[in-house]
Amino acid sequence: MLMNVIVISVDFGNPDYAAHSEEFKMLAESAGANILEAIVVRRSRPDPAFYIGTGKVKEVCGLVGQHKPDLILFDQPLAPAQQRNLEREFKCRVVDRVMLILDIFALRAHSHEGKLQVELAQLQHLSTRLTGMWSHLSRQQGGIGLRGPGETQLELDRRVIGTRVKLLRERLAKLRRQRKTQRRRRVRGGVMSISLVGYTNAGKSTLFNALTKSTAYAADQLFATLDTTTRRVWVEGAGQVVVSDTVGFIRDLPPTLVAAFRATLEETVQADLLLHVVDVSSLTRDEQMQEVNKVLADINAASIPTIVVYNKIDLLGHDPRIERDERGTIARVLLSAEQRSGLDLLRQAIVESIQIAEDNAFNFEDI
Repeated sequence: MLMNVIVISVDFGNPDYAAHSEEFKMLAESAGANILEAIVVRRSRPDPAFYIGTGKVKEVCGLVGQHKPDLILFDQPLAPAQQRNLEREFKCRVVDRVMLILDIFALRAHSHEGKLQVELAQLQHLSTRLTGMWSHLSRQQGGIGLRGPGETQLELDRRVIGTRVKLLRERLAKLRRQRKTQRRRRVRGGVMSISLVGYTNAGKSTLFNALTKSTAYAADQLFATLDTTTRRVWVEGAGQVVVSDTVGFIRDLPPTLVAAFRATLEETVQADLLLHVVDVSSLTRDEQMQEVNKVLADINAASIPTIVVYNKIDLLGHDPRIERDERGTIARVLLSAEQRSGLDLLRQAIVESIQIAEDNAFNFEDI
């Protein structure tokens, strides 16, 4: 269902502001938003009370009265007090960048584990934004008999959330242990593990389907893939390998999501080889690569051997090829997953990378 929204974006003078703002609009549309107005606010620093200052607040109030939007989308993370102040002034629900990303994740998660992870992240974010105006969370568990002597509704809501968060963490820990067991079986079987990583909408799922002849969901939208999908595939010269398609990264990914999705991202951490898929046609390609590398460093995956895959070369009219550095090592592979051109070069690069890894392991044992 489409929701009519007003988007507010704040420009602090950063060079990549335009790309950041356009990305947020794509996020909004991915969530089902019909953008009525896009307001740009230029500031040197956030206003402590309203983030955008009182003048802009009055301007937006006028637009709210004119358009009657369903909600206001804010292209920055808001402090709980700022969100409450803005909602009081606008008399309209305000959703910041973090909550919007969480909403999209909730919309796209299909596996049991994915749904648990999304709920955990949402509750952690929600726990800092509880107010006395809440419509009693205790009703979800009956309400009567839960309230302690002298306990306010706000305290009860916090306790209900705390109990649910603890339960979710226990369930996710159990699923994480099951994942480790499955990985140990693969290691014992001598099967190489390859994970596809990259910025959201870089074409990872399309490449995954092309490599594995699968039908994993792939679409031209942000966060089309949330649940890790794994397939076995035969690569001539390397034998059986396991390929995993993982969630896409994005700038300013909420810390609660990085933490909640650690079990999913562990597929990346435990991989023998990463394929860093890049949308070569994107105007912010380099910034997107930096964001991915930053998240990989955060989850201790930066040292894993990586092949950079420049995808969507058909949009630029380039031919498939392998590019090497001055030492002759593969720097990147250029291909089109959509057109399925250059896949043979990628398989060749995978075999070469596996052989280098095996040679390094052999040499290390000789020392």
